[in-house]
Amino acid sequence: MKASKSKFVNQITESDSAKLKELFVDGLKDIYWAEKHLAKALTKMSKSATSEELKAAFEKHTTETEEHAARLEEIFGLVGEKAQAKKCAAMEGLIEEGEEIISSTDKGTMVRDCGLIMAAQKVEHYEIASYGTLRNIARTLGYGDVADMLQMTLDQEGETDHKLTELAETYVNEEASAE
Repeated sequence: MKASKSKFVNQITESDSAKLKELFVDGLKDIYWAEKHLAKALTKMSKSATSEELKAAFEKHTTETEEHAARLEEIFGLVGEKAQAKKCAAMEGLIEEGEEIISSTDKGTMVRDCGLIMAAQKVEHYEIASYGTLRNIARTLGYGDVADMLQMTLDQEGETDHKLTELAETYVNEEASAE
């Protein structure tokens, strides 16, 4: 399989590479918009959470999300592009889902926290898919340092997802079922 991968990479033409870079940059613009808007949404989710641990997890991820946006700005520079955001319809929809959970659940309940975890994990899974794909494209284009930076973000997104699962499984879901 490794030989066929190398063969495939060697068959990319300059034209194909330009088209792939264009797709890559478009993906960067998309996730950049997503990170910028997610930082605001996470602040609202933190304020809406009942559990102190969930509030803290959202606050920590807000800081990481701001770091992700800054890292993306650096990545844009490394690939010779201006940092620019393009509206991400997927993240916009996921943020709206989170807002809907806040408005449709009672304040101060674990049911709300359960819903917030669900909404946040949908966001994390979208980000994991996006960063994983962008990392793979960066490798194909020969952007090793960029791929490493995207992997750092991917690792943080995975850690956040695991933390949210841990909170849900440790007590949030159980307490929500008793309300």
